Amino acid sequence: MKSTSKETSIRKAKLQDVAVLKRCIERAYAPVKARLSDLPDVSAGLEEDIAAKTVLVAETGGKISGCIILNLDGVPAQLVNVAVDPDFKGLGLGRKLMEKAEDFACRSGATAIQLATHVNLPENVSLYSHLGWSETLRTGNKVMMKKDL
Repeated sequence: MKSTSKETSIRKAKLQDVAVLKRCIERAYAPVKARLSDLPDVSAGLEEDIAAKTVLVAETGGKISGCIILNLDGVPAQLVNVAVDPDFKGLGLGRKLMEKAEDFACRSGATAIQLATHVNLPENVSLYSHLGWSETLRTGNKVMMKKDL
């Protein structure tokens, strides 16, 4: 059901989005869960995230196609999660969500943003590096990365 002709918009998540967001995140991470036994529950706590963090939703053709969760309380800001439903892969949604999150972080006064990815996901490290992120630390199963804004 890949949709290439429909417009994508990005908006803040609402509590009524939780069920669809959970499904989107679980679908996005399904291939990773099959490879990594130590992956945490990446869709847990969405209600709390919407209340306390910046949760942005991508909608393509009126359907939730991806999301990003950003914590603006710390210094630097923390990118908590980014997920794109597999039905919408290849449309640049991940990049659009990352750009929007960086914009939110900048407007909140953050001068940098950081994230953690899994050491056994070298494709993530490569993608983030391509988007201007730098690796700062490897500890246990985590790869810490940072991007100056």
